[in-house]
Amino acid sequence: MSEQAPTVYNDRYELHRQIARGGMAEVYLARDLLLDRPVAVKVLFDEFSGDANFVERFRREAQAAANLNHPNIVSVYDWGEQAGTYFIVMEYVEGRSLAEILQSEGPLHPDRAAEVATDIAAALGFAHRNGLIHRDVKPGNVLVAPNGQVKVTDFGIATAMVSGQSDLTQAGTVMGTATYFSPEQAQGHQVDPRSDLYALGVVLYEMLLGRPPFTGDTPIAVAYQHVQDAPQSLRKSGASVAASLEAITMKLLAKNPVNRYPTAEDLRSDLRRYSEGAHDLRPAAPVGVGGQSSGTGQQKESDFGKGQRTRRDDGWLRTLLFAVSFAALLGLLGYLMVAFVDTLGVGSDGGDDPVAGLIEVPTLLGTSLEEARTMLTDAGLSVQMELESNSDFPANSVFDQDPEAGTKLEADDIVQLWVSQGTGPMVLLNVVGDAAVDAQRDLESMGLVVVLVDTEDPVVLAGEIIEQNPNAGAEVADGETVTLYVSSGPAVETVPNLENRPAIDAMNIVTQLGWRATTVQENSETVEAGLVLRTTPSAGAELAPGGTVEIVVSDGPAPVPVPSVVALEVGAANDLLIGLRFSVSINFVDVEYGSVNDGRVMSQSPAAGVEVPPESFVVISVGRQGEPPEETTPPEEPAP
Repeated sequence: MSEQAPTVYNDRYELHRQIARGGMAEVYLARDLLLDRPVAVKVLFDEFSGDANFVERFRREAQAAANLNHPNIVSVYDWGEQAGTYFIVMEYVEGRSLAEILQSEGPLHPDRAAEVATDIAAALGFAHRNGLIHRDVKPGNVLVAPNGQVKVTDFGIATAMVSGQSDLTQAGTVMGTATYFSPEQAQGHQVDPRSDLYALGVVLYEMLLGRPPFTGDTPIAVAYQHVQDAPQSLRKSGASVAASLEAITMKLLAKNPVNRYPTAEDLRSDLRRYSEGAHDLRPAAPVGVGGQSSGTGQQKESDFGKGQRTRRDDGWLRTLLFAVSFAALLGLLGYLMVAFVDTLGVGSDGGDDPVAGLIEVPTLLGTSLEEARTMLTDAGLSVQMELESNSDFPANSVFDQDPEAGTKLEADDIVQLWVSQGTGPMVLLNVVGDAAVDAQRDLESMGLVVVLVDTEDPVVLAGEIIEQNPNAGAEVADGETVTLYVSSGPAVETVPNLENRPAIDAMNIVTQLGWRATTVQENSETVEAGLVLRTTPSAGAELAPGGTVEIVVSDGPAPVPVPSVVALEVGAANDLLIGLRFSVSINFVDVEYGSVNDGRVMSQSPAAGVEVPPESFVVISVGRQGEPPEETTPPEEPAP
């Protein structure tokens, strides 16, 4: 008999073997008969082909990915339909998924993990610049070729940035993979490119440690952790990574998108600096003296007002270098004095070191105001500033500071900055995510009028800036008004009725209303497993922001033990099992004529005492005797 002919779509794509299976489609290795090359063909499951929404998602994936021509993105060649079956034709990448690599080999070397993350960031950055958010970044959607090339695939639930949220993403519905959700995605909020970067942070964490930051028995539990819990430190969890690579990972995993990298390119800059050996990602020197900006590693232009000065152009530089050298010399002398005193044992009575815990003021001259504020706040110091005209320094750069670099201060001590206004307009600071009191002080020090507007927000902490108008970077004049929208936290809400809703939907609703959500399982004879039975507090109760709602989820009917029916007559055994809500299946076993097992149960499955769900089948084996043996008459003796 001849073998069945292979499936061929559109008389061109010949399917050979299945190589992957996803949530809505299978992927086959195939050959393009027209161009004689291997391709991957993704075929939508038959059960989804009649659903217009799934077909539209499938078509959108093909259309979106076909426009993404990038070395780190799997190319899409074609899409079509034949006899009600929908398919996408893609580039075939020989190799393994990152998920398979992590499962078989465990954590990657930190340098290799950084390389893979850099390539993924390149792919995401290109997609973001073309108006697409992936929304399902995970190791299973990252392919690694034998030569090490990394490619991102599966834009099946990608959404267009211009429309905010796709019509296919309905309110209260979460799409993606729970392990790699961003907090805003887990809550059903609108996503943006920073949501993809959070998912990449989860992938990078998993590459470095061998497991993702959050795990749980159910997707609900994992989604809850993304929203509420902080990830464990990589190094405290046993990963051998540099502090800078851990800092990159933790910045990606910030709950508030404002605190993540603003773009994939900013992330790539820090990853490249790490790969080049710059494991301390803070500025090595003030901008304008060969330094780099914090966070992105981009070079800053620094002409410092050339052509506007009458004295020597390098006078300030020589003064600065002299001051830095002098400070370094004083520091060295101080260190030698402390070491000498320690050697003599003076003051070493086992008490607390008065210098321990102090913060050293960094060198801020020449840095931009944004960088200076970030460096000081990250170090735990407060900032005050004065803006003055200064032709030697560009606008919004620091030209003086008090106290000077190297001074030891306690946490929250104030560092005064003098900031150049230059000769052009002022540029507005970015204060989104700052405490309202700090943002108001900083903007008023620039000569601006600040108006605070309280705004309810279920995610941003009360007292933090949600939005500013004008936006950061806008040119502003002295006396101009800046409106800051300050989070007042979530509003007091009434607990909604969540009965008979899927548990994941109920958790999304609870967290969107600003409460913490916990789940417990309870058996129910009437409510299907996975649906909500009730909540505590109950529906209709008022709950303050930050409260906890316990969601009781049905675990289906309680299991019941199987009774022993062995040796019972078949009728009695059948009546007993049916009376206990079991289904019965009878197998007859032949026994000898006259056997005591005739009509009685000889064995049962499951065995007596095993707990099974109601309505489960119990198979009983019943003896059935054969025909009686024929009686034999002795032969008559012949007559004499």
